[in-house]
Amino acid sequence: MIHNFNTDGFDSLQPKYRGGRPKTFTLPERREIKKIAKSKPTEHGLPFSTWSLAKLADFLVAEGVVDDISHEGLRILLREEGVSFQRLKTWKTSHDPDYAAKKARIEHLYAIVDGEVIPEEGEPGVVLCVDEFGPLNLQPHPGRHWAERGGRHKDPDRRPRPRRRAAYTRQHGVRHLFPAYDLGKDKLYGHIKPVKTRTRFLEFCRYLRSLYPPEVRIAIVCDNFSPHLGTKRDGRVGGWAGANNVELAYTPTNSSWLNRIEAQFTALRYFALDGTDHASHKEQGSMIRRYIIWRNRHADDRRLRAVVDRANVACYGTRYTTPAEVSRPTGQRFPMGAGKVAVEPRHRRSTARSWHSHLRSCRTAAESAG
Repeated sequence: MIHNFNTDGFDSLQPKYRGGRPKTFTLPERREIKKIAKSKPTEHGLPFSTWSLAKLADFLVAEGVVDDISHEGLRILLREEGVSFQRLKTWKTSHDPDYAAKKARIEHLYAIVDGEVIPEEGEPGVVLCVDEFGPLNLQPHPGRHWAERGGRHKDPDRRPRPRRRAAYTRQHGVRHLFPAYDLGKDKLYGHIKPVKTRTRFLEFCRYLRSLYPPEVRIAIVCDNFSPHLGTKRDGRVGGWAGANNVELAYTPTNSSWLNRIEAQFTALRYFALDGTDHASHKEQGSMIRRYIIWRNRHADDRRLRAVVDRANVACYGTRYTTPAEVSRPTGQRFPMGAGKVAVEPRHRRSTARSWHSHLRSCRTAAESAG
């Protein structure tokens, strides 16, 4: 105590001891391990197409990323970072000549919002993901609902089960939703327009610009759809962005999966459109607007997060933690193959537990096989 007092002064009277073993790997090491695991071995000059735990561990040690790491420790670290061994699905490769530069810029903007890098002077303080959702037409949408069971459990006095009407025509035209997703605030915005033209796009961008002080630089991530671009005859988009402290970050060709708003579209369909049959565009638009209000008030809803995470895994192979999730404890989510994320329940039947244990054992054995 005396030696501690001589070293730390009065702070030694209230020591800040922390129990448990310190983390074996630092945050930069974990990020580098995750980055290499998500890359292809051929990118590093290796003569095989897929990482196994053994090959990845040997490569990390050989490259000096870590001094030593076990196969099980590597598997646990990757699971904590949201990376899992998934089946390769069909992919449309981008032939954009500026693919690497555009992708790196968008990932850098995401890193700024996620707090992984410190933004430099002049970089955007707000990042918005913008796209178009639609067309929104008046037709019955497939979905699920609660209904009484049929067969031997059928109640003879129950009413007929509701069914979707057949739609042979598309009357009353279509509408288009211009949505925007604020990554920092985890907030969704949206305007419904009759057409998706450059003029309508600029109207929505002006609305987004009005939500933040003029001195705050914002970045808008969008695809290279023609209304988002400036042309020789119509340079309004680029001129407006330069005059209003806005950066337009375009995704590469055939790479809309880089836009994080895509996962929000899955939730919009699931909660607001599945199983509906609206009689008018006014009724459909009201439903979408009320969903956006509910979604912004309940951004940490467990079911909403599960739907968005499942869509994120399908697009990116990982899940992203939103600002709302940083400050609240959540259940551990386990990636279970491409496009599937499940929240582990508290109770399971013994048969389900043994079956899932068998699946995890098979997956672990497959990952460990060199």
